[in-house]
Amino acid sequence: MKANEARTLSPDELQDRLTGLKKDLFLLRMQHATNQLDNPIRISQVRKDIARVKTVIRQKQLEQAGG
Repeated sequence: MKANEARTLSPDELQDRLTGLKKDLFLLRMQHATNQLDNPIRISQVRKDIARVKTVIRQKQLEQAGG
């Protein structure tokens, strides 16, 4: 997910996306622990996506508070 894509979503959609990404990260970690993970780079990609979504959520909160 790109930051531009995240900025077009509503706050509720961002929260839903964040929840889904956290579930994905959990499942990837479980697969990694049991040696079933095919692409370990996917873990870092999901972590970065989580950070992007959290950043956009925070930016939207600050816009509402300040403006």
